[in-house]
Amino acid sequence: MHVSVWLFGRLRTCRLLSVFSGAAEDKLYKVKLRVLWFQNVSRTLNRQLGSQRRSTTMEQAAAITATPAEVNTNSPVLSEKNTVKEATDTGKRKSNETDEPESSGRGKRRRGAGGKKLRPGERYIPPPQKRNPGVSFSQVHFDETSYYFEGGLRKVQPYFFDFKTYCKGRWIGKSLHEVFESEFRAESIEYYQQACKEGRIRLNETQVEDLSIVLRNNDHMKNTVHRHEPPVVGTPLEVLVDDGEVLVVDKPASIPVHPCGRFRHNTVIFILGKELGISELHTVHRLDRLTSGVLLFARTLETSKKLDQLVRDREVEKEYLCRVEGEFPEGELVCEEPILVVSFKIGLCRVDPKGKESRTVFQKLSYNGKTSVVRCLPLTGRTHQIRVHLQYLGFPILNDPIYGSSAWGPHRGKGGLVGKSNEELLQALVDEHRSQESLHLLDIPDDGIGIEQVVGKNKNADKSEGDTEPKMSGESPRIQIDGTETVTNIEHGGTDLESKITSPKSPQTNSNTNQTETANKTHIVPPETRDHLCSECKLVRPDPTESELVMYLHALRYKGPDFDYSTRRPDWAEEDWVETE
Repeated sequence: MHVSVWLFGRLRTCRLLSVFSGAAEDKLYKVKLRVLWFQNVSRTLNRQLGSQRRSTTMEQAAAITATPAEVNTNSPVLSEKNTVKEATDTGKRKSNETDEPESSGRGKRRRGAGGKKLRPGERYIPPPQKRNPGVSFSQVHFDETSYYFEGGLRKVQPYFFDFKTYCKGRWIGKSLHEVFESEFRAESIEYYQQACKEGRIRLNETQVEDLSIVLRNNDHMKNTVHRHEPPVVGTPLEVLVDDGEVLVVDKPASIPVHPCGRFRHNTVIFILGKELGISELHTVHRLDRLTSGVLLFARTLETSKKLDQLVRDREVEKEYLCRVEGEFPEGELVCEEPILVVSFKIGLCRVDPKGKESRTVFQKLSYNGKTSVVRCLPLTGRTHQIRVHLQYLGFPILNDPIYGSSAWGPHRGKGGLVGKSNEELLQALVDEHRSQESLHLLDIPDDGIGIEQVVGKNKNADKSEGDTEPKMSGESPRIQIDGTETVTNIEHGGTDLESKITSPKSPQTNSNTNQTETANKTHIVPPETRDHLCSECKLVRPDPTESELVMYLHALRYKGPDFDYSTRRPDWAEEDWVETE
């Protein structure tokens, strides 16, 4: 090979000299021939190294060495063609030859392990699987459990479910014991040890026998849990329009649009699939869980793209109704304060100069002496836009669990006066709801991350922002699944290992209800659906009250160039409505 490099250098030199001397052309062709000859010799020798016939190889090499003497140097062009043809034939013979069996004693390569031989005690970790974006929720998922109705609420029978996740970067090099102990503290380490013994914890589809196993990159974990979903209002979903292209429903308050957090079957997507057999829907926009009203789905991809374009071009008029505290000013009031996302996990936002431009038009419709009904026209689609702007104006929605909270300070965020950093605000909000045992109202996702991690991760929230409705991608995403409960078009939701919110587990009570009323509205898990390891099955929880399930914000109307969808006014939007104690 050193000779070949040297000859190539000579070859380049000859090319330069040929510019000045025509006589150098013959020498150039000869050098080319010798280069090709040496390449053929090297290729042949490398192919035969390690074989059992070294002596034969040496004889062939000796025979090949005599080849240059037979070359007719007086016909350089013809000699070059013959040599090139010989090299081509040699290449063909190489591809057709059968390799000799290896005798080096190396083990066979393991299929699927990238050809790498595993060392003693080394675990095989399969490569991450590509998610299939074309798989929607189907009857298999709808049949996981069933509904039942009690006390005006829609409830879900507890069921077993596999939460799945790939190993997070901060877990690499830690044992399962360390991860469960530090980040999944809703259950004791004894619970996870028992779950491990019963085969409920798997790593790369292999049952984990000991929590001391150390996690590595691309490890895929699966945790089988006994899942309990919070109840929602029992009001049935009303289909307003279903013409084969668009599905429009009147969404009751308290029901999420798609699986997120602790909700899966108690969602609009699953209710439509389980009760009406409607699936394969494309989301056009979404409503917050506590918000009611017009909800649009596209039946086809073409319709989805069309509606997306209309929203991007701001050709869709959105009209909302809400009931706010105090007497709202007369006339039309426009708020154009920029909105910044504080926490994507909770969906917390605030008015901030670094936020995105936002514009909402408000108009008072009625006043009953304590509260006002206000018409809202959001001209942009920021997260919680109406709620944030009303808080800034000093008229928060009457029962808003986030923007009506005292965590915002004595003025409750009026005029943007908070006096706290984003981290301090988030922590204060979590602390307030923890003390009231109402953390569920924050919709903190059930993704295996404790509240401390949710608060701690908030430092980078200012760098980007997501809009509420709709997602402005080139194609409206479908409600999809990737083997667990993957969802699209949402800011928060989880598919990771189950970990309930790290809060006290005593029965929740509402300040407006006495103990007798609470005792009459508690829910006990039926014996036939209990699990001996599930701590939730051992608790007796009160049913949520109306104030916890309904927020006085309603999507009244969505109007476009060729459509106009609207719903009836809710009871609380009537002029003479009075809040009951």
